[in-house]
Amino acid sequence: MLHHSTQTKAATTHSSLVERAVRLKVARLSGPMNNPKVILAVGFAIGLVSLAGCVGKTRYPSSYVLNLPAPVAPSVPPAPILGTAAVREFRAPGFLTSGPIVYRPSREQVGFYNYDHWVEDPRRVVTAAMIRELRARGIFQSVEPFDGHGSPAYLISGTLDHLEEIDDGASVSIEVGLSASVLNATTGEVLWRGASSQTAKVALHSVPGVVAEMSRDLSIAVEQLVSAMQTRISAASPVASYSGVDQ
Repeated sequence: MLHHSTQTKAATTHSSLVERAVRLKVARLSGPMNNPKVILAVGFAIGLVSLAGCVGKTRYPSSYVLNLPAPVAPSVPPAPILGTAAVREFRAPGFLTSGPIVYRPSREQVGFYNYDHWVEDPRRVVTAAMIRELRARGIFQSVEPFDGHGSPAYLISGTLDHLEEIDDGASVSIEVGLSASVLNATTGEVLWRGASSQTAKVALHSVPGVVAEMSRDLSIAVEQLVSAMQTRISAASPVASYSGVDQ
């Protein structure tokens, strides 16, 4: 996890020094502290100093978005290979969709940033990116989000498997993983199933740097996943029966 303790430590030190100065000054002015009014005044002054120190340590929540660039459309639109398609919203492990940005202190541990959250559920971001990429590739006659209505010829389902910051002590990296499949809605046959992953080190050690690298790696993973899908389906066309499952 990226640390933000320097400013907090400095504020605490400053608060302690001011509090000590208040105690010494009150002691010089009042002599023996056996007067209830003096004791009350000292307590009030120390309380104000402590409150000021706490205010100096306040952090406010920050919200972030995954910014995936739109795919570049070919100058000449390709002829569609298959009919209409609909993309179900991608699934994901619960810890990736609870709101806070996720980091892993080790492969066996999961942590959450307390003040850094996603504005939009990463599942929706990935689903929208897949739809844009599929439309740009021209694999299907049309590609729409699946809403439970209509009769698309093919259903595309997927999972966001990884979207985490990985800390190994010496460096910070990002791990992104996606998997998906294409189903013939009429026959129930799986035409293709594949996965894509991307790992890269973070150049800028800050939360914005982590988010920027996540966006870049997620965009690459989406592109690789759709490319594998296109390769498999193109190789099988124009054969009517698709018997292969793995890419």
